[in-house]
Amino acid sequence: MELEKNTLYLVATPIGNLGDMTYRAVEVLSKADFIAAEDTRNSLGLLNHFNIKKPLVSYFEHNKRERGEQIVSRIENGEICALITDAGMPAISDPGCDICELCHDRGIKVSVIPGACAAVCALAASGLGNGRFCFEGFLSTAKKSRREHLERAAAEERTMIFYEAPHKLTATLGDMYEAFGDRRMVMARELTKKFEEIKRTTIKEALEYYTENQPKGEFVLVVDGAPRREKGGYTDEELKERLKGLIASGMRKSEAVADVARSTGEKKNRVYELSIDV
Repeated sequence: MELEKNTLYLVATPIGNLGDMTYRAVEVLSKADFIAAEDTRNSLGLLNHFNIKKPLVSYFEHNKRERGEQIVSRIENGEICALITDAGMPAISDPGCDICELCHDRGIKVSVIPGACAAVCALAASGLGNGRFCFEGFLSTAKKSRREHLERAAAEERTMIFYEAPHKLTATLGDMYEAFGDRRMVMARELTKKFEEIKRTTIKEALEYYTENQPKGEFVLVVDGAPRREKGGYTDEELKERLKGLIASGMRKSEAVADVARSTGEKKNRVYELSIDV
């Protein structure tokens, strides 16, 4: 396999089991000029396991602006960079998204080497209406922001996927119960590892269990979406709340109107009229 010069390769790494590393990922990491990694100490163990000896540069949330420019400059000068995160697919709930955008802005080719992704693995194992789903990622550590996020998501009809750290889990489950009520959910932790656990439960049952038992490991939470309503089943206030949430997330008002009309089945004229006061 020949790599292309002036290219950023996004290389997925295992989320726990090193046996999930693909042949293509090993080949790209072995042939790249340098590797950008979220945590070079963690990545060194992975690279040593596969006998890959390449220069490493750190690229993480707090140095992404300065280091991103340095990485892109090297790529523009003809080098090949392979970007990896601590586990899974770079740029998914990860600062790698910023360097991808920077590369696209500068006309640099971005290529993906696929592999494990915790969100997709948990969804596949959940058995929860996974024909339509949305990825919500990590919730804010700030209580107010976390609750606002969940309140906006309460009317979402698609299956939702969240990431959560063990020290925040019970607070998040409590806020979910308050915003969503009791719904089916699947809690997946230690995916692909020796103590993998995929637990089908409800938000209330999970909250009660982890209030009494200390959470361990990083979690993927797969939560049932809101029950689908028939046309005309939404109040003005509910539609306005959806509009407010989408506009607050950065969507233009016209796009928000179209999105709400499409997702609820309500007439676009009605949603547009309500948007005037939002």
